[in-house]
Amino acid sequence: MNPIRLFGIETEYGIAREDVETADPVVESMELVRAYLDGHFTRRWDYQGEHPHEDQRGFRVTELAQDKEEDLFAEQDAHRPFSFHEMKSDLVLPNGARFYNDHTHPEYSTPECRSLKDMVAHDRAGERILWMAAQRRNKVLGGPMVQLYKNNTDFHGHSYGCHDNYLVSRTLNFENLARGLMPFLVSRQLIAGAGKVGREAQERGFVPGGFQLSQRADFMETELGVDTMHNRPILNTRDEPHANRERYRRLHLIVGDANMCEYATALKIGTTRVVLDMIAGGLVPPCELDSPVQAIQALSLDFELNTLVKRKTGGMISGLDIQREYLNLARKFFIEMDEETTWILCEWEHVLDLLERDRLQLVGKIDWVTKWWLLETFSQAEAVGWDDPWLASLDLEYHNLDPDRGLFFGLESEGRTTPLCQEQEIQKAMKHGPLDTRGGLRGLCVQRFEKDIASIQWEGVHFRGQNGGLHLDLQDHLEPVSVARCRSVIEYAATPLDMMKALTGEQ
Repeated sequence: MNPIRLFGIETEYGIAREDVETADPVVESMELVRAYLDGHFTRRWDYQGEHPHEDQRGFRVTELAQDKEEDLFAEQDAHRPFSFHEMKSDLVLPNGARFYNDHTHPEYSTPECRSLKDMVAHDRAGERILWMAAQRRNKVLGGPMVQLYKNNTDFHGHSYGCHDNYLVSRTLNFENLARGLMPFLVSRQLIAGAGKVGREAQERGFVPGGFQLSQRADFMETELGVDTMHNRPILNTRDEPHANRERYRRLHLIVGDANMCEYATALKIGTTRVVLDMIAGGLVPPCELDSPVQAIQALSLDFELNTLVKRKTGGMISGLDIQREYLNLARKFFIEMDEETTWILCEWEHVLDLLERDRLQLVGKIDWVTKWWLLETFSQAEAVGWDDPWLASLDLEYHNLDPDRGLFFGLESEGRTTPLCQEQEIQKAMKHGPLDTRGGLRGLCVQRFEKDIASIQWEGVHFRGQNGGLHLDLQDHLEPVSVARCRSVIEYAATPLDMMKALTGEQ
């Protein structure tokens, strides 16, 4: 039986005001989210389903490192003329995505997707939606004051995340999952790193000079953990399945970079999905690492890819060889492959070969290679060193969402990138969720019955009504057949009451 394949990406964006020396990122993020709206903000997101203290290793932590920071935020926010929920400004969009203020960053969470094509389209749709909100906000401010960056660092010692999520069977032992996944995640930056000038960490700030593969590697501090803002783990253990807890878990990965290249986004999600399928099938390559935290940082610092890291059983191995071990095992595991899996394995091998042989062919496909090529070309033309502040500013501009300023978009307009989605597919993803996932059902409810929605969560939608209202439970709408049946009812129902009667079999 094939596993249910559902995945999604949460991206926190960097935000800046260019017309003031110091801006309040809380207010700016809130105002950006609200700029999406045509009317007033109405609180609808249901926070009762969120349990960040639950750990997949079978226990509940009493306190997170980030709790103290949240308490400090609450203290600082006490003077503000708005409540916590007004500050969050949590929106669920007609495409099933969630768009809100994660205190100091606007965050966009895609709807659940079943295919890489949909995943890439909805990730790109998020960029467009945020840029549209920025344009509306700038119209109020009277100029292009607000700038947004799809990256993971402010070059002052602070990092913000891009989290990829996967639905996983609860029958898969978490220790086996962690052991099998860790070396892959440590080396995944070779194909999915966004690239970065300099080194950085919370305690020492930004240190200029040099180039590395990943923006997040500097900020990884432990192997496993439930925290996300401090003591960041390579493998996050938060246990919020957003599905039937008895049957599923959600793998919430915070180690990855935010990608501009569609090709890199697809490979990041696709290869991880393939590895999860292998682990669920009982196959794990024998390449456990002695010190994953040290390894992820050492591999990131060597863009020549010559660094060797220590295996737990002794001996050394390169990041490329770790990736090849997973790829070779995947080729043995997947005997009969669907079109998407075939694409993943072929492109995975193609990228690893080119990283060894001719990495410049990956410009426009892999972000760290693309950025390195841009900055190396610039540094040679201008005769500046890698510790020149100019390069750090260009690094940031690579991720700028302004199509007239973003260096990636400049390459895209010149045809130097490898798109996987057509423009009409991105436009569609801005308005509609995937047809074959519950994310599409959530978005359809917003389209059809927005004024009737009392509260909404990943797992369901609660509508206003007598005797406590009506609840559409989306927990079990995970398979395409179930989604299609529910979709047809929502599309033709005149009211939420009619919808619920049809779904429960009433005449």
